[in-house]
Amino acid sequence: MSVPDVATAYQLQETPDGVRGVMTTLAVAAIGEGDLLVRVTHSCVNYKDGLAATGAAPIARRLPLIGGIDAAGVVVEAAGEHQVGDHVVVTGFDMSEKHDGGYAEYVRVPASWAVPVPEPLSLWDAMVLGTAGVTAALGIHQLERNGLRPGQGPVAVTGASGGVGSVAVAMLAGRGYEVTAFTGKADEHEALRRLGATTVEGRPDTEKVRTLDSEMWAASMDSVGGQTLAWLASTTKRGGGIASYGNAGGVKVATTVMPFILRGVNLFGINSGWFPDEVRRELWHRMATDLRIDTAAIGHTREFAALPQVCREIVTGSVAGRTVIRIADPD
Repeated sequence: MSVPDVATAYQLQETPDGVRGVMTTLAVAAIGEGDLLVRVTHSCVNYKDGLAATGAAPIARRLPLIGGIDAAGVVVEAAGEHQVGDHVVVTGFDMSEKHDGGYAEYVRVPASWAVPVPEPLSLWDAMVLGTAGVTAALGIHQLERNGLRPGQGPVAVTGASGGVGSVAVAMLAGRGYEVTAFTGKADEHEALRRLGATTVEGRPDTEKVRTLDSEMWAASMDSVGGQTLAWLASTTKRGGGIASYGNAGGVKVATTVMPFILRGVNLFGINSGWFPDEVRRELWHRMATDLRIDTAAIGHTREFAALPQVCREIVTGSVAGRTVIRIADPD
């Protein structure tokens, strides 16, 4: 499989307006570091990608750097267990922070970062899931290790209309959990019910969070942070768990130790970038089996040229579900 000398990429650069994503052409030989070269067919847009591309947050730790924390595609230079022609997915690690990311026609990474796309998932499916799917699956994995099982009571999902939230709703519902979805977008309520949410509510009132409030949740998946996380801690049932993976509502949490020492509430921090390889493979297996979702109900496709606009849209909150960026055809 021949590899061209140059490739189109969406690169984070220092501009007169600050750090911005810029469409450019780069030598393939200069892209990334590692022993595995992948022809990227699809990527996706996460909130973190939008922050990096618009300069809203200092995500990139060196510049210039190709954006995109996720990529799926076809191996063109084999390494490790991967053979030419294999379909692989790469999410997390240092992509778009220290290492060139997936917003390019080619990505070069260490072979250990790539995971074979498990059947029956397609490369498009893999990017509907992407880091959002890995994050949701890892949160469910941790909560179930803590003893969570269907029938124990409702599971709360905050930021439910976002990428991770919508995937989490679908995964939990598919596993048989009673899901209460929270979103500030009134026009997304019906969509969340279609994904399997039992109850859909607006944002919870966190103006005055009690130290210990009525026990409501068997567990929760939180992408908001801030006072929403404090409210979840105060309303989680005895022995329940909270999977925390976001800070859309702020990074400061004003709470006490009481939910943790009196009710035994467990707080699980979810870092989907770095965790054991065997768990990563297990999660992708589960996303193709017992955590499989209807990706068509969540994902929609935009072309590579539209990526700058999509990055702006996700930061302003005008994107629901998962946006897949089509970079090339698999064949």
